[in-house]
Amino acid sequence: MNKTDRLLAIVLELQSREVVRGEDLADLFDTSVRTIYRDIQALSEAGVPIIGAPGTGYSLMKGYFLPPISFTVEEAVTLLIGTDFIEQRFDDEYRVRAQAARRKIEAILSESVRNETTRVRKALRLLTPGKRVALSKEREYFEKIRRAILAERKIRFHYSKGIGDSKGNHHRDRTVAPYGLVLVEGSWMLVARCDLRQDIRHFRLSRMTELVDLEERFELPAHFNLKEYTPSDDRHLRVRLRFNHDIADKVKESNYHYMEDMEEHQDGLHVVLRVRQLDELLQWVLGWGAGVIVLEPESFRNWIREEAQKMLKRY
Repeated sequence: MNKTDRLLAIVLELQSREVVRGEDLADLFDTSVRTIYRDIQALSEAGVPIIGAPGTGYSLMKGYFLPPISFTVEEAVTLLIGTDFIEQRFDDEYRVRAQAARRKIEAILSESVRNETTRVRKALRLLTPGKRVALSKEREYFEKIRRAILAERKIRFHYSKGIGDSKGNHHRDRTVAPYGLVLVEGSWMLVARCDLRQDIRHFRLSRMTELVDLEERFELPAHFNLKEYTPSDDRHLRVRLRFNHDIADKVKESNYHYMEDMEEHQDGLHVVLRVRQLDELLQWVLGWGAGVIVLEPESFRNWIREEAQKMLKRY
């Protein structure tokens, strides 16, 4: 990065944060602290109202704003693809905002950059998920939950777990304090404190029905940070499978989230998975038909055998 680009980047960084230390700027731009000091001095001499001193941090005088001067083709493409993604996967309000943002970005591009950006974007495409009905419901719930998070209000919904509890129940009403939304493998997941479990739990929006806003308020814990949040891993059951060579590439491409390790052997692709309950793997393993063999545990191997016998009786 040359000096001119770095000076602009420093101003933009100061615009986005209240106080920035010289050491942090040096790390960010991969240069020395002494160089940052000289850059700050150069900006001040050029009329940029920077407050602060070496060792304490720098900030811009309140009210000062420097709009972006220009975008490179790569920067413009990145921003425009971002608006495409938001338009596809967020709710109606954000979809409208994404369209407006795209028009503003395109309006300030130079003709040459705009033409080149259009050419690059024609070679890239984000595919919308095929399940339109499910996606529409997910968008509707996304908007309700997003508003509840901002208003710090609890929500209630009917939730389908897919795996029953000890009494065989697969559905249960949940009242939760919504903490945040996370996109996991193309599906939105709610991170929330569940009143029933008295702990943080994760809920797929696609499994929710009858979602309603509540008047009850909650307060987000001061120590909770969604970006730093790491869920506890309680997947203690280890399953080992062997896949035929002819489907090994498809197994790898599936990128199944329970996979922990895989290794090519002479007799096939060996895959290790970790799950909470064997039920979570049953349908996925059966889906590979005769191309997979359960090596361990023996109980799961027997279960697959029993399911295969039931299937054979149907035919």
